[in-house]
Amino acid sequence: MRAIAFVVSLALLLAGVAAADSLNVRLVGTCDTRGAAYGVAVRDSYAYVAAAAYGLRVISISHPANPVEVGFYDTPGTAYGVAVGGNYACVAAGNAGLRIISIADPANPTEVGFHDSLGSALGVAVNGSQAYVANELYGLRVYSIPGAIELGHCDTMLQASGVTVSGGYAFVADGDSGLWVVPASSPSTPVGRYDTPGTANGVAVGGYYAYVADGPGGLRVISDSNPAHPFEVGYCGAPADAYGVAVDGRYVYLADGGAGLRVIAVANPASPVEVGHYDTAGVAHGVAVSGDYAYVAAGSAGLQVFRFYGQGIQEAMNDERATMNVRPTVVRRLPQGAVVSDAMGRRVLNPKPGVYFVREAEAQAKAVTKVVIAR
Repeated sequence: MRAIAFVVSLALLLAGVAAADSLNVRLVGTCDTRGAAYGVAVRDSYAYVAAAAYGLRVISISHPANPVEVGFYDTPGTAYGVAVGGNYACVAAGNAGLRIISIADPANPTEVGFHDSLGSALGVAVNGSQAYVANELYGLRVYSIPGAIELGHCDTMLQASGVTVSGGYAFVADGDSGLWVVPASSPSTPVGRYDTPGTANGVAVGGYYAYVADGPGGLRVISDSNPAHPFEVGYCGAPADAYGVAVDGRYVYLADGGAGLRVIAVANPASPVEVGHYDTAGVAHGVAVSGDYAYVAAGSAGLQVFRFYGQGIQEAMNDERATMNVRPTVVRRLPQGAVVSDAMGRRVLNPKPGVYFVREAEAQAKAVTKVVIAR
């Protein structure tokens, strides 16, 4: 049982405390990419951004709060997606097809191969020495790296927009026809498909689950334990249009168009729940994750870097904080429905021992009580 001591704070009687950042997902850095940022991949201390008409931008993220462009390669076409493997960045360059760029020297990226196929290359994944391209109306195309020789293909039903490779299978987000599962080594014939309710724009795989950015359908969680029979186990709605997705352990990061970045807990895949968000500047198209940081390709806003501070903090109350208690009071538990925020004004769902501010949910006044929670 926790003991809660109420303590007077004279400073709060004199002035309110306002939070500069009201979310547990905080913007920590930005970098202009000239063109609209559509896709992003992260490896080591670099972010590789597909920047529409301005091709591949190479950005140092050694200091996430100060991302700096160190090199670029102006690919033809429109750069929509990017994936990195070995010393190569593979760019899905729209009508200019697949472009393979050497990044052995990140400051001087150089094109070493390309395949200008029919259709429009919208998404790309790398698996070993092969690139898997979501080629819109022409489905999944597989190419060698670095030579860009076509090795195989699978004609999906509608608009192949995103792709990832995991466990010997390529998972293709195919627009209104949903998720396709294709053998990576022999891609001519798909083995399974799940028709999602929205528009499948992007896909990421973690464990035995595929996470689909399903446009207006939000996030769909699809079991791929049997690739021949994928089925939905859970979903989480999103307020805008889910374009891109990345998974990191217990969390999925969703690039949700005009509604920005959404962080969704998937510890229980059957009941995914949003635990954080940030309404980005620009339209969030793609996302990559490394450690505590999410890197968002945010359209005209370029690359935006966010830090997720963990589950349990929600939006700030934005209330003026003036304590009304004049002497310490000890209670055994918080009032039912009490609203708890930390010193930065962020709402806390599961307070641990420390200093907080409490307001009863039914209270009309904006006055709050400063509390110290101890076990």
